[in-house]
Amino acid sequence: MNDRWWSRPEAIARLDAFQDQLNACTLIDRRLQRSVDGPLAGLPIVVKDLIEQEGLPNTCGSGFYRPEPGTDAEVVRRLRTAGATVVGRSGLHEWAYGFSSENPWFGPIRNPWDLATSPGGSSGGSAVAVAAGLVPAAIGTDTGGSVRVPAALTGTYGLKVTWGRVPTDGVFPLAPSLDTVGPIARDVATLAACYRAMAGTRSTDPPSADRIGIPSAWVSSAPGEDSLGYWFGRLRDDLAGLGFEIVEIDDDLLAPPGRIAELVGYEAARVHQQFRGEGKPYGPEVGTRLDVAERVSGEEYAAAQRWRSRLVEAFAAAFNRVDLLITPAVAARRKLIGQDDIGGEPYRPVLSWFSALVNHAGNPAIVIPLTMATDPGLPPPSLQIIAPWWQEETLLGVAARLEQQGIAGFRPPPVGVRL
Repeated sequence: MNDRWWSRPEAIARLDAFQDQLNACTLIDRRLQRSVDGPLAGLPIVVKDLIEQEGLPNTCGSGFYRPEPGTDAEVVRRLRTAGATVVGRSGLHEWAYGFSSENPWFGPIRNPWDLATSPGGSSGGSAVAVAAGLVPAAIGTDTGGSVRVPAALTGTYGLKVTWGRVPTDGVFPLAPSLDTVGPIARDVATLAACYRAMAGTRSTDPPSADRIGIPSAWVSSAPGEDSLGYWFGRLRDDLAGLGFEIVEIDDDLLAPPGRIAELVGYEAARVHQQFRGEGKPYGPEVGTRLDVAERVSGEEYAAAQRWRSRLVEAFAAAFNRVDLLITPAVAARRKLIGQDDIGGEPYRPVLSWFSALVNHAGNPAIVIPLTMATDPGLPPPSLQIIAPWWQEETLLGVAARLEQQGIAGFRPPPVGVRL
């Protein structure tokens, strides 16, 4: 077993010990599993409870959906082939359609930085299990930020891959033209090893990345916490000190909301059309969102597709000028459980402000926790780095460099295993 990971029995014991406090999992998988040699040999992981595992119910965090598939999802099969063992199914926002992981059927998942707060979503259980030291890595899905938002709110690393890079066979969809599967971990090396196993790729020498763009309209228009501009400005200075050239990207198209809601809503409504027609039970938040989604017309969806084409062109133009783009990962780091707002703003756009556009363009992005000290009691600030399509290795390389320089790094939250 890799010495930076811990054993399967230890992971199961930790999941058991903290389940009542954190509610990270919908199920702990105690079944015997065959040990396999490979780059992930001995790595215990949890997978989001909408990714199929042979013989276990796939709940999608719902009140009624409980099929038991006869095979693993392709991404689970690849992880097992690389040597990982699955020790649990992690909790999520109902149907992955939200950013709080306050689930009406399984209860709220709680942030180990403050048990009164949300870890974000929709892959909240995956991020909590990693942040609290219960498992070294976890798998989530990301349709509008569902890996990156909880990674940011728990101080972990999260990778959103290029759309199409990792297979979604056996993963229940939210919006198929946006859905991706990605890892969450406490360090870049583990994140990279999981990504390569999932994507079926090997480590490569990434292209040089010396010019970093800041999309000014996107950053300056963000709602949320007052300290965002302060720490992001400090980070900009730190990056310049490392030799990165910082370039302002002035393009109003690179800013929410665009046609995000129409595109996601139209696709989500069709995924759930049969269940809704049968009168299946939905929680109040997701039920209301689907009520709205069902009113999105085909004409509005077509307009959203045209907007997305222009957005892709805007990202491509930006990457003709710079190697990477950076933004904060989230616009706020504290969302109280049971409250629908953050500082008077609806919580969903605040938490997804910097993530959702990336899904619509299809680019890869990584979220990394920063080591700078700000706002006692909150998780650390997190940076989002966005790369051109198919350049996940560039992201991992830059993240590793920032980790080595001490700019990025995990620190444990108050609740969890002290490692």
